[in-house]
Amino acid sequence: MLLSRVDLAGAAGRVRMAFTDRNGGYGHGAFGSFNLALHVGDDPSIVTANRSLLGQALGIDRISFVQQVHGTAVHAVTAESAASLGPVGAAASVPVEADAQVTDAFDVGLAILVADCTPVLLADPDAGVIAAVHAGRRGMVDGVVAATLKRMRARGAESISAAIGPSIGPRRYEVPATMRDDVSAAEPVTASVTRQGTPALDVAAGVAEQLVREGVSIRDWSPHCTFESNDLFSYRRDGTTGRFAGVVWMSSADGATRPSA
Repeated sequence: MLLSRVDLAGAAGRVRMAFTDRNGGYGHGAFGSFNLALHVGDDPSIVTANRSLLGQALGIDRISFVQQVHGTAVHAVTAESAASLGPVGAAASVPVEADAQVTDAFDVGLAILVADCTPVLLADPDAGVIAAVHAGRRGMVDGVVAATLKRMRARGAESISAAIGPSIGPRRYEVPATMRDDVSAAEPVTASVTRQGTPALDVAAGVAEQLVREGVSIRDWSPHCTFESNDLFSYRRDGTTGRFAGVVWMSSADGATRPSA
């Protein structure tokens, strides 16, 4: 159910980051067994049951999900909007269209769903600001990482740490040569080759390069390739499939006050 976790402590609170896998939940067939996405054709009742399990596993009652469109929009979750979220696993309202989320609210999870794209979880536990980013090929090139960091810094974040979750590896992400040329023109480190020597992309490397360029400390970088791991969903490998999640949340330190919006 939980593939990996990273914990960070700071003056404002304690931040926890987690990436899920496809074990230990409900489901069958292409969506077995811990699909967390409502938009992929799975039974909604099974997805909401899995989201409820997720909340139980993480120990949080509220998790914010967004409708991801491979763009650069960043959804700000305020204390007020977080309070309006239903319990994890309750019938979901229409989600906000965005590919990243940021908050300085305590006790609410920010979720990103992926099945090959690169999930990135960000935090400054001293300032009390966290974010989650869905960085696919298009989003990485168009600047979703930089857009999210800008929104974090506007809320007072200064010393930001990142956890990069599982994504498709460059040995498996075959693309046309023209696409590799276009993407690597924006981020040269993304140019790669598959096991067969055909053109490929390393999107996670591009994301890491952008983070380092922005002064972010990479605290954890998953070695798992979604295509090669049967413990993870992979759209490239399976076509019809579910989504796993990256979730970040924050609890207040003793005596800490919430940062200003």
